[in-house]
Amino acid sequence: MTNQQMNTFLSFVRKETLHIVRDTRTMAIVLVMPVILLLLFGFAISTEVNNINVAAVVPEHGEVTRDMISRLEANPYISFKGCVTQDDAGRMLQNGDVGAVVMFTSDTDPEIRLRIDASNTNTAQSAAGYLRGILAVDKAGTPTATRTLYNPQLKSAYNFVPGIMGMLFILICAMMTSVSIVREKETGTMEVLLVSPIHPLSIVLSKLVPYFILSCIVLSTILLMAYTVLGLPWSYTAVHVIWVSIIYILLSLSIGMLVSTLTSRQFVALLVSAMLFMIPVIMLSGMLFPIENMPRPLQWLSCIVPARWYIDAMRKLMIEQLPVASVTDDIVIMSLMALAIVTVAVKKFNEKLQ
Repeated sequence: MTNQQMNTFLSFVRKETLHIVRDTRTMAIVLVMPVILLLLFGFAISTEVNNINVAAVVPEHGEVTRDMISRLEANPYISFKGCVTQDDAGRMLQNGDVGAVVMFTSDTDPEIRLRIDASNTNTAQSAAGYLRGILAVDKAGTPTATRTLYNPQLKSAYNFVPGIMGMLFILICAMMTSVSIVREKETGTMEVLLVSPIHPLSIVLSKLVPYFILSCIVLSTILLMAYTVLGLPWSYTAVHVIWVSIIYILLSLSIGMLVSTLTSRQFVALLVSAMLFMIPVIMLSGMLFPIENMPRPLQWLSCIVPARWYIDAMRKLMIEQLPVASVTDDIVIMSLMALAIVTVAVKKFNEKLQ
């Protein structure tokens, strides 16, 4: 590329950058939305067990039952309402005074029964699992210590941050870049740009550069909030998080480029991006629903969703703090996806120029 061509390329980059910066609505969405989503999923939208009201039915007090009652009283996430009779326990559940009742059969044979208010299924499942962990006993009746790895406080933010990252980069890189390129076609300015002295493909790449820079800014914002405000554990793996995220950003940009070659209207580009990428990211990436719990055909289908591999890598690096070797498969798959998508996009772009 000659100096003149490089200067022309940089002028196109500046043009697209100014176009993005001057669009206040787009800038507000891109820069403010990550902060809002992290705050919502980090604090407001929570699957954690917090302040659950619990009562206990204890026919006879002994060493084992007293130990378990003390566990309930000492737990900061449980509001223990005391020991009550079986009739009172049923009435308290019916009136909504408690969300769960722990029933002991005897102290010598401490069989534990849980009665849970399941009017809210998600809360009931979380509460049941949490109480079982607190009151875990072995067959001999001896309390068994339970250790929760990687997320000892069961913070839901730990689960949502990788998913939000996977969703945001698809939104910024794939949806916005595809709409930006298609807008040039729809308004007729793409034909004007194509008569410039640089290769037509370089014109498309010049439109991707500002979105790459913008995605890096968003990545920095997310990581800063994740490690400070939300309290994710900081370690050397943060360096690997950055460069694995860059691979995913490049993959998302290539998806946007491919969509722009297949559509000629902004509305169609937006619809294709939403239907083919945003919905699968939410439903099939493991962001909200465990992939292992899905039917086998959906598990196979999720393999072609790029966000699945990125979210899996982020959980291993950010939450479990495993070495980068543990995400080699994810990196290779994302790299191959990016290479394949770029190859198809370039071929389609060249076909349309002929």
